[in-house]
Amino acid sequence: MKHIILSVALSFTSFPVMAQTQDIVDGHILPRFAALAETGAALSDAATADCAATSAPLRDAYNTAFDAWIAVSHLRFGPAEVDDRAFAMAFWPDSRGSTPKALGALIRAADPIAESAEAYADVSVAARGFYAMEFLLYDEPISTAGDDAYRCQLTQTVADDIAQVTAAIYADWEADYTANLTGPSDLYRTETEALQEMFKALSTGLQFTSESRLGRPLGTFDAPKPRRAEAWRSGRSARNVELSLVSLRDLAERLSEGDATLLAAFDVALTRLETLDDPIFAGVAEPQNRFKVEVIQQAVNDIRDIAAQDLGPKLGVAAGFNSLDGD
Repeated sequence: MKHIILSVALSFTSFPVMAQTQDIVDGHILPRFAALAETGAALSDAATADCAATSAPLRDAYNTAFDAWIAVSHLRFGPAEVDDRAFAMAFWPDSRGSTPKALGALIRAADPIAESAEAYADVSVAARGFYAMEFLLYDEPISTAGDDAYRCQLTQTVADDIAQVTAAIYADWEADYTANLTGPSDLYRTETEALQEMFKALSTGLQFTSESRLGRPLGTFDAPKPRRAEAWRSGRSARNVELSLVSLRDLAERLSEGDATLLAAFDVALTRLETLDDPIFAGVAEPQNRFKVEVIQQAVNDIRDIAAQDLGPKLGVAAGFNSLDGD
């Protein structure tokens, strides 16, 4: 009888957590990966129709797909980890300039590996994904280098590679990984462990936005680095921060069950970003404009503090957890 009572008690205890996990999967994860797969396919179609770097439809399709990537860029566990898919879609920061070097080498050699996305999957991740496509569309040396026909083929293949990888990530989520998160599995023995995984995604996303998307162009006061901003060639630096924060806010709202303090902190950061009027953080070399970016970074760090001090313990994540190094 005691065992029956204990079993019933445990089932009632776990049910709210299970419902919360299901809500995150159904409302946050799956729709975003579905949108990524759909826009990745549209990007490939646009490149097939017109591969010119200056093509407005191609650039529009690229930016729409890149928007969808940023919205899932914090969800780098599970299917995004398989075969280094996340790195293949987003090799950045690129502190050694590996992407233009890799693309330049392919173009100079007219390397036949660009003849198909299947073959192209074997090239360096630096020559794949959204940052490689940015160079092909927006960087004048790369977008005008070599033979036009080969560069066209390369653009189409990179786009097709994006389409195939994003489709594979979504297919894996639909096929089995959803079940891993929403029910006891070999990967997540309890629903609490699944929620902890998603808290790590939230924490990592916030840290990456603070330290990389904002921190890299800020550099130091004496040595600002505006050309280290993410996707500055396509004018997306501030947009990527905004899209990331909006998506992370949605995840935070679902994880915290609508905690007002946490959501208000997100709203502060987003409001400050709205008033910046500097899409590529070019003004970080000027003290007044630099201060505005620093204020945004501090607002993101405030979110991180609230999440670590309040939400983390609620979900059972140990204090001092570092989401980037896995400690």
